[in-house]
Amino acid sequence: MRKFEGDKLVIASHNAGKIHEIKVLLDPFGVEVLSAGDFNLTEPEETEDNFAGNARIKAHFAARSTGLPALSDDSGIIVDALDGAPGVYTADWAETPSGRDFPMAMTKVWTMLEDKKAPEPRTASFNATLCLAWPDGHDEIFTGKVAGRIVWPMRGELGFGFDPIFQPDGETVTFGEMDPGKKHGMSHRADAFAKLVAGCFA
Repeated sequence: MRKFEGDKLVIASHNAGKIHEIKVLLDPFGVEVLSAGDFNLTEPEETEDNFAGNARIKAHFAARSTGLPALSDDSGIIVDALDGAPGVYTADWAETPSGRDFPMAMTKVWTMLEDKKAPEPRTASFNATLCLAWPDGHDEIFTGKVAGRIVWPMRGELGFGFDPIFQPDGETVTFGEMDPGKKHGMSHRADAFAKLVAGCFA
């Protein structure tokens, strides 16, 4: 596994929340975190049907474009009774002409489960894949996962995306109801980051 030895890292994202989260995690390692926006990078088209493939597209595009190592993340929710959907298309399910509508997307998930008469518990998992890519084409991949179930109705205002219908195993609240600090400590992204840090930064 290749160690990260530079002092600058590009986050292949325009999402301010995600960039801040990564910046905090990498602070102890003295890494200057830059974003795709700092370089006016466009977002490459995600053409793969799996998280690792799309994470690779984004990370390698940013690394080639900037000449610096780049980190990307591709994540989504997998609902077992829906044959893994929405999966890599998690954000797409919320797209509307006027922006993303996650209550609509969550309603779609529940309606499909009802139509299939899917048995309880309606198991699901949040999945995150991180790709750290270097300008020479090398990369390292790290995956994280948190298992749980789909619940209805939507509960909680604290999360984002599909959080209000996802109740992690061993908990009585959804990610939408959970204290953000606790959620960040146990999330799919936290799991993947712990592996990234252990593999490339520790």
